[in-house]
Amino acid sequence: MNRLCEVTGVSRAGYYRFLRRGEVSEADMDLRSAIQSIALEWPAYGYRRVHAELRRQDWLVNHKRVLRLMRADNLLCLRRRKFILTTDSNHELPIYPNVAKEMVLTGIDQLWVADITYIRLETEFVYLAVLLDAFSRRCVGWALERSLDATLVLEALRLALKQRRPGPGVVHHSDRGVQYASSDYTKELERHGFTISMSRRGNVYDNALAEAFMKTLKYEEVYRTEYRNLEEAKASIKEFLEKVYNQKRLHSALGYRPPQEFEQSLRGRRGAA
Repeated sequence: MNRLCEVTGVSRAGYYRFLRRGEVSEADMDLRSAIQSIALEWPAYGYRRVHAELRRQDWLVNHKRVLRLMRADNLLCLRRRKFILTTDSNHELPIYPNVAKEMVLTGIDQLWVADITYIRLETEFVYLAVLLDAFSRRCVGWALERSLDATLVLEALRLALKQRRPGPGVVHHSDRGVQYASSDYTKELERHGFTISMSRRGNVYDNALAEAFMKTLKYEEVYRTEYRNLEEAKASIKEFLEKVYNQKRLHSALGYRPPQEFEQSLRGRRGAA
């Protein structure tokens, strides 16, 4: 056998694959079906997240095999699009130093990051403001409105305060946008004991976590949906943020767990301690 493989220039593994070329086991079909089901629910998942979800479903499979099957079935994640920036930092309002870049996070409600993006409806654009817990990646507050002024970010902040009820000392980090620098917004933060932090001018990495979240939102929800009006967009985005992103979507930074499950594990560890 070895001599034959040498003469023909074929590896032993290649020869045995040739012998099995027509065999597709029932287990292989079940695995492909499981992969297709995950890819259908999460079109923007790459093979690593699909592999993580398979493991959560008790599949024992190598990530390289998952990649090969997804490539063969044309299931690799959606092509990404460029999107428009909504930051207006050309103003005379006070700017705060970047405190967040020095932080080493050890728990939730230590650092919240904020950002704004646009959402396209059938006949207009509306604007979404979000607040994320930087440690758990959970979306703790959001607001979707037609206006891009400070009332938008205030609504998101007040929802986050209502849901989380944090003590004083949380760092709030954002870009230098006029909405976040407005006196109404900064006074609300100071009233609740927040430390205000802002990105450095022209540094695209300072608020990278919030910007990465916005990309995820666009690729996994907005680009897959056509919203006819503001009410329809609010209902759909609320479902995605509160039910899908917070409770189901796997995050590599959290050990491929959703934010809510990750936070529950933290509370469980504290209880055991």
